[in-house]
This record gives sequence, C-alpha cells and structure tokens, in this order.
Amino acid sequence: MLEINSLHFSYKNGHPVLTDISFKVKKGEILGIVGPNGTGKTTLLKTINKLLIPQEGKILFDGKDIAELSIKENAQLMAYVPQYSSSFFPMKVIDCVMMGRVPYSQRKYTKRDKELVFSIIEETNLVEFAFRNIKEISGGERQLVYIARAMAQQPKIIILDEPTSSLDLKNQLFILNTISNMARDGEYSILMTLHDLNLASMFCDKLLMLKNSRIFAYGDPQDILTQENVDIIYGVRTSVTTEDGYKHIRLLK
Repeated sequence: MLEINSLHFSYKNGHPVLTDISFKVKKGEILGIVGPNGTGKTTLLKTINKLLIPQEGKILFDGKDIAELSIKENAQLMAYVPQYSSSFFPMKVIDCVMMGRVPYSQRKYTKRDKELVFSIIEETNLVEFAFRNIKEISGGERQLVYIARAMAQQPKIIILDEPTSSLDLKNQLFILNTISNMARDGEYSILMTLHDLNLASMFCDKLLMLKNSRIFAYGDPQDILTQENVDIIYGVRTSVTTEDGYKHIRLLK
C-alpha cells in the first residue's frame, strides 16, 4: 500500500502548493486526482515520484519511507508517465519500451528482458509499430508506447500525468481501458491526473479533489462527484446525473 502522510510542498517563492496532503492507494486500485489548473496535481505526482522533495511529510510504501530508496530501487518501485510532449528523442518503438528494463539490466539486456518487452508490445497492440521511429507515429500511439515502457519497468506503482491529454475519443478509451486492465489484474497501483470528470467517474476507484493546495474531497467517485462539489471546485454551473452506474457531468451556460 502507498501512504501519503501530511505532505507539504512549496516552491522557492514560499507559496504553498501542497498543504497537509494525506491519502492511501491500495494494490490494484486506481486513484484519480482532479481539480482546476494550478492546484498542485502535477506537483503531487512529482513529489511521490521523488522528482520534487517535500518540505514536510512522508511517503511510505508497505510501511517503508521511499526517501530511503536508491534511484534504482525507486525505479523498480514506481514508473512515471508525464504529460504528452512533442519533445522526444528519435528511436524505434521497441527501443523506447526496452528502456523500461534499465533498472534491472546490467551491461546489456537479457533474453528475459527481451521476452518481457515483446509480450508487453503485443499486450498493448503495438506490434505493427514496433520497428517504426517513434517520431512517425501519432500522439495517441506514442502515449501508449510510454505506458508500455512503464509496464516494462514492472513497478508496483504507475503514475500518469494526464494520460488522455490531446487524444481523440477512441484513443482515450483505449488507453484508459489498458490502464484499467493493468490495475484489475492486481499488478499495479495507479495514480493519474485527469481533467475529464466523466472519464474519472468511469475508470477510477477513488478520487482526490484538490483546491487551494489542500484536499477538498476524497473518496468514491459516486460520492465525490456531486453538483455542489464540482460547481465549487471549478467555479461553474453543472448538471450531474447518474447513468449506467456512473456520474455524468454536463456544463450549463
């Protein structure tokens, strides 16, 4: 289990970005982190992944403080998939996915490393792109490559920052279904930021709502995604209904 205890973080200007953040993520659980721009969602992901160091609080996995982990141990524990970016090195898809094995490889990749990567490429429907340059595939396909690379790390935690940003509807559903299947198999705990609350309702087991650097609400999406909460958090008027077992949020003029 991942435990976040009383996390505080500020940048150099001293303005608090995260204040007293505490929550837990179980094995096989998907936690969605939602809230308006500038509320600390990406900062929270980066502190969990040790890209940023909090001023206060602890991040524990199975009771062990991750601050004590080496770089290699941390890479074996969690994988981070940042927001879609147009900045990337030209390389073949298979080589990009193979990079996920770096935390385990010594001087060269083993037969087991290659077999695992080939299996993940099949699982994520990337076979036809395996030997293409990553610059020559679409944004949605590229995002899936980065998720496949995270899977190749065989972590216990996968952290995704806006995995559906800039993707069309079909690719949004495919990627979120892939993420959901990964968690349902019980292999990963998953944390991801999302702006689309309808997708958050469909694919997340728990939601964490951030507002003004603090947790505004935390719990089951069906309990958290109320009209009152959404209107307060985003400063808009909405209509919230339940259809097919999920909350549906519609903006009102």
